[in-house]
Amino acid sequence: MDITIHSSVLFHDDPDAALAFYRDTLGFEVRNDVGSGTMRWITVGPADQPSTSILLAPPAANSGITDDERRTITEMMAKGTYGWILLATKDLDGTFERVQASDAEVVQEPTEQPYGMRDCAFRDPAGNQIRIQELR
Repeated sequence: MDITIHSSVLFHDDPDAALAFYRDTLGFEVRNDVGSGTMRWITVGPADQPSTSILLAPPAANSGITDDERRTITEMMAKGTYGWILLATKDLDGTFERVQASDAEVVQEPTEQPYGMRDCAFRDPAGNQIRIQELR
């Protein structure tokens, strides 16, 4: 089989704040931006990886969830316990400084982990944890 990761989904509660974070702070290119108001679907990704994207989506748009589930998702997003993604960079310290300068919430400064990985973590404007690992 020849399977690749095409897109991953993170939820947003403020599309403009999500767009600013992923485009301006992380430097991702905007590939698609459809919808209006809070019902916007924004696709972003690294310019040098055109076949890999992150879809930033409104959680309320899923017609298959109940009102109680929607409330739970909203509560988990507010606490920062709902979504997360792992990214990687060759320059962890430089990346950390750039993201920290944007006033993003720092969860963890660059740290050598016991499992052999050096990484740091932030929260995006919706509370999703963004863990950035150092490529070696």
